[in-house]
Amino acid sequence: MFSSAASFPKMQTQLLLSLFTAFAVSGFFLHPTLAEQVPVRHLEGVTHGFLLLRTLDGTVIADGDLKQVVKGGRVTDDLTFRFKDGSYYEETTIYWQRGRFRLLSDRIIQRGPSFKEQTDTSIDAITEQVTVRNLDKGKEKTKTQHLQLPEDVSNGLIFTLVKNIEPTVPQTTVSFVAASSKARLVKLNISPQGEDTFAVGLLSYKAQHFVVKVQIPGVTGVIAPAVGKQPPDIHVWVVKSEAPVFVQFEGPLYQDGPIWKLELAKPEPSKESGRK
Repeated sequence: MFSSAASFPKMQTQLLLSLFTAFAVSGFFLHPTLAEQVPVRHLEGVTHGFLLLRTLDGTVIADGDLKQVVKGGRVTDDLTFRFKDGSYYEETTIYWQRGRFRLLSDRIIQRGPSFKEQTDTSIDAITEQVTVRNLDKGKEKTKTQHLQLPEDVSNGLIFTLVKNIEPTVPQTTVSFVAASSKARLVKLNISPQGEDTFAVGLLSYKAQHFVVKVQIPGVTGVIAPAVGKQPPDIHVWVVKSEAPVFVQFEGPLYQDGPIWKLELAKPEPSKESGRK
């Protein structure tokens, strides 16, 4: 008897799970890709940048800025976005830049209709605690997990890391905490993809294009593409020079989110300034 079309994906998933579990038990899978800390080639300094967030069709959905302060070898980044629909996003990342980049903590607050879930997620890389506060139907749920975090965990550091990765390196692999109902470690494979040209008025620059692919370890990672659960690639462009600078980002801002574009914005006089 033939199964219905609706039941086929479920049967396919069960078959794949059984097959790959058998292979894993027998030692068929190779060892996971080793991750690595990115060396500091360019020291981060005090920065205040202005940003725009757009949909793929070019519609501006949020205005944001990035404030970065440095004390000794400790850097604090505060990235915020205020959305047209009233939503709010903030990520505060603290890390060391002593020889190699080392995350200390990362916190993301997201609320409003632009997000599927209203969450406040904190990662303490020193105590190895991951805390997720989720507001569901007016009720707050808090879950704290202990996760063994390697020194190369890269939450909140992607823009910084790509500025320090040499384009001649075929692939750089770092760890990343995917925090949802259950936090887990995944790998990010960062690969250079050639250069693209960007213009600033009459000036043009070559920007290095990097692609960030999410690698989910174990059986789940093998099955994910087959059942449509593989996270989309992230694209980042950086002008490489003695003073490298971020140009553009394209990808989801949060887990299972839509693909948005993040780019630099130009400050303009407000109506209240009196300038014409």
